[in-house]
Order: sequence, then C-alpha cells, then structure tokens
Amino acid sequence: MLNTERDLFPGFEERTLAGDGVEIHCRIGGSGPPLLLLHGYPQTHAMWHPVAGDLARCFTVVIADLRGYGRSGAPEGDADHMLYSKRQMARDMIVVMRALGHERFAVAGHDRGGRVAYRMAFDHPDSVTRLAVLDILPTYDYWQNMDWRYAMAIYHWLFLAQPKPLPERLIAGAPDFYLDYTLASWTATKDLSAFDPDALAEYRASFRQEARQHAACEDYRAGATIDMDLDTRDREAGRRIACPLLVIYGAAGLAGKTATPLDTWSTWGDDVSGAPVDAGHFMVEENPAETLRVLLSFLCEGVC
Repeated sequence: MLNTERDLFPGFEERTLAGDGVEIHCRIGGSGPPLLLLHGYPQTHAMWHPVAGDLARCFTVVIADLRGYGRSGAPEGDADHMLYSKRQMARDMIVVMRALGHERFAVAGHDRGGRVAYRMAFDHPDSVTRLAVLDILPTYDYWQNMDWRYAMAIYHWLFLAQPKPLPERLIAGAPDFYLDYTLASWTATKDLSAFDPDALAEYRASFRQEARQHAACEDYRAGATIDMDLDTRDREAGRRIACPLLVIYGAAGLAGKTATPLDTWSTWGDDVSGAPVDAGHFMVEENPAETLRVLLSFLCEGVC
C-alpha cells in the first residue's frame, strides 16, 4: 500500500475491484453520468487530483490505476506482451465499470491512459459515449513516422521496449532520479514545480517497486508489438472511432512536437475536436484550470 501525507481525493471512496485477471485500484466520487479517468506514464491515478473534485460535481468519477501502476496488481509480463497490451488494459476497465453498474460511460485518458481509452473505443464502441485523449498521438502514427525528431522527443519508447532485463536494471539503479528527470523534462518549465509534493511522493513510491518498473517496461514492449499490430489492423480495415473525440495537447507537450494532433486524430475519428493547453505534457497538473475548462465543455455537451 502506498501512502501520502494527506488525502488527495477528499470525499472519494477508495476501492479495489477485480479487473480482467488483476485487481484494479480506484477512487470513486461524485454523482451524475459516469466518467472514467486514466493516468499515464510514469504516474498513477494521483495525477487527476487537481480536477477530480470539480469533475465530481457533474459526474460519477472513477479514477483507476492501470494494471502494473500505482496500487493495482502488477503481474509478470508474458512472452507476447499481451498482458500489458492496451486491449488487455481496456478489458480491465470495462470489467471494473460494469461491476460498478456502468455499462456506458465517458472516458478521459492521459498518455498511456489515452492509449487504453482509444483502444477501448475501438474494441468496445457500445460502452464508450465520449472519449478525450490528452497529449498523445495514436501509437501507429508514432511508429510509422519515427525519425530522429520523434526519437529524440520520445526516446523512452525505444529504451523501455528493449528486452528484459536491460531497462529494468538501469531504472532500478536510480529510480527516483529517472522518475524526477522524466517528469521535469516533459513539463513546460523543465522542473518539478507543477507537481504536488504528495502526488510526487505517490509516483516515487510506486516507481521504486521492481514489479512496477517491469510492468512499465512491459507496457512499452506491448506498444512496440501487439499495440502497433492492433492499430495497424484497424487502420488497414478502415475502422474509425465513432464516438465524439476530444484531443487536448500541451502547447509545449509531446504530441505536438512534429505533427498537428488534430489533423492526425481526424484520420482516426468521425467527430474530432480539440485545442492546445498552455502547458507541457502534464497539463492536468501544469494548468488544471484550462484543462478542466476544455474537458468540461466537451464532457458536459448534452449532459450538464
């Protein structure tokens, strides 16, 4: 169990629910239509704390740790990396939401959570009512367009996908340094000033665990194999995301380094809108007010 000095989610219930073969840790609060929030790398559900209370005024908010992260189960990876595929992570969340009585729901995902969210929209289109992705491009587009610019911007994609145990061993040598460097380098200010000390403590406590270092690497190994394969199949089959899709990206984030996110996502969805936020990659913590405004405008359409 990870502990911080104070509760980052006052008024939220804390629960551990069965996913699809692994336990999933959640925070649940608010009332109204269901909304699932998913975090990214190298963080945990704690990243959503700056906006969770405001979202809970309009929605029943479920904030989950992805498998392998935070307080959720972290199984050993398999040879084909299927256990950490975004398809498998999406199944976890479908099972959790159904256990909570939510057959249909909106979902917002940052970074890796955004990849789980859009895979969910492809695999379970009857379950996802609205989809918001934060500072990502589709996995397919990153790998198809990988050149020196992309490689410099997202070098961790290549590093973490290397065979076990190379990245695990190197990260384990200085987990706090690696985490702090990664977080700071992806912000607009290139430092840790945007992160609440208790949230940062949560990220560090999770990242120090060998099982979670391995899980994160498996997440990226899946990204370079099965996730890319699934995206390619959808692309070649002409499949598109049918539900309304919001694309939010940091003006100084990762998604816009070498591509226009809205143009890219418009080739994947039928109803795509979006906007940049004055932030780096971690927009929820770097600029919560603007991120919340854009999210609410989209999520509340026809609801609030």
